[in-house]
Amino acid sequence: MRERLYRFTVILLPERDPDFSGYYNAQVPSLPGCVSYATSKEKALSNIREAIEAYVDDLIAEGEEVPEDHVEPIVVEV
Repeated sequence: MRERLYRFTVILLPERDPDFSGYYNAQVPSLPGCVSYATSKEKALSNIREAIEAYVDDLIAEGEEVPEDHVEPIVVEV
């Protein structure tokens, strides 16, 4: 069991492929390879929460350090 709560930035993007219209992709920049997708925003967020939990639990089980969230959103105008 985790000793503390962790907070991570999730990027949620609508799928651009017309064959998957309505799907959403979710990724966690601070956890490389931690990605998920689903047919709705709500399900994509639920799936990525489960993926984050599994990722963090695996790191802890292996005695590895859980990274801090290091995302710094920046908006660029062009």
